[in-house]
Amino acid sequence: MSEQTGPAPRRLTPEELESLLQEQQFGVLATVKRSGHPAMSTVLYRWSPAERVIRISTTADRLKARQVRNDPHVALHVSGPDVWSFAVAEGEAEVLDSPEELLAFAGEVTDPAAFLEQQALERRVVIKIKLSRLYGTALDLS
Repeated sequence: MSEQTGPAPRRLTPEELESLLQEQQFGVLATVKRSGHPAMSTVLYRWSPAERVIRISTTADRLKARQVRNDPHVALHVSGPDVWSFAVAEGEAEVLDSPEELLAFAGEVTDPAAFLEQQALERRVVIKIKLSRLYGTALDLS
């Protein structure tokens, strides 16, 4: 009796990977704890393909911001349109509280001054990831 096997996963092309990052807005950020173990949290992100940068808004006192300051090595896992596809963006991150980065994360805002004032009150910062590696797979079942 022969064993029936399904399709093998295939690597996503660079275009498919960038498209997946652009289409989605939530991912799971993996940072490094002091113990060396990963810490993971679901985040809202913005992808800038021209810069090859991912931005994540958080507050200055959040654990992920502190962990990035201690160890800049991070990865962002982004699910595809089905459970069989994903992208992983790896890189080094920094925590920035500059108005330019906050506005870059937000996109178009009607009143930039009011927006930045609110961001300051909330102690908002941006985790900016400069990509060094982007990979992922899909399993084509149809």
